[in-house]
Amino acid sequence: MRLKDKVALITGGGSGIGRASALLFAQEGASIVVVDVDDAAGHETVRMVEAQGGQAMCVHADVSKGTDCKNMVMVAEQVYGRLNILFNNAGILDSHDDDAVNTEEEVWDLTMAVNLKGVFLGCKYGIPALRRAGGGSIINTASFVALLGAATPQVAYTASKGGVLALSRELATVHARENIRVNALCPGPLRTELLMKILDTPEKRRRRLVHIPMGRFGEAQEVAQAALYLASDDSSYVTGAAFVVDGGITGAYVTPE
Repeated sequence: MRLKDKVALITGGGSGIGRASALLFAQEGASIVVVDVDDAAGHETVRMVEAQGGQAMCVHADVSKGTDCKNMVMVAEQVYGRLNILFNNAGILDSHDDDAVNTEEEVWDLTMAVNLKGVFLGCKYGIPALRRAGGGSIINTASFVALLGAATPQVAYTASKGGVLALSRELATVHARENIRVNALCPGPLRTELLMKILDTPEKRRRRLVHIPMGRFGEAQEVAQAALYLASDDSSYVTGAAFVVDGGITGAYVTPE
């Protein structure tokens, strides 16, 4: 078991990458702290983990709030005694996110609060816990758009994910000699509820797929496998990386239609 006796806290654990990672990490021996703003979804993930014989608990948190992030880490330590893996995965993609001219300030502010500030707050309160555990792994969910511009305008999301990548690199450098590794996970377009709500017509999906060399959307489980590598000691010499799982989209040149 690659995560035997480890404790992993996963934000956005009620769906998508977060849920898939919670199930996989538990299969590999970790105790899971499922964090979500949607209590019903978080508790459903816990039930799924327990149904496969794993150990998990749910904590409600809005990651844009410092008090909630401080509490989720405190609860993890109180219940399981330590924190070894911090997966800052929670994020949003607002359907009104557009270009700089058409994106409202409220959309920008909310996206930054969840996607970027939420990662900062997770690290602010999670890093001291990792220190107390003697080190550990931080995984921050960025995106392939942190590395290149999106063909479909989503300026707030793209900027927030670029910030996650830059933040991850700096934290990796600052904490490298404390046995704390920090990596940014950069998924490509996935067949998750988050993206499918935006790409809500066959035409929108076709336009996105034309940019992906593999010709399909990724699955949350495929990204969870990458997160498992970054969480485990298999990646013991990996820090400050932009770990790309994108079906080849960042490696290809495709003229937008």
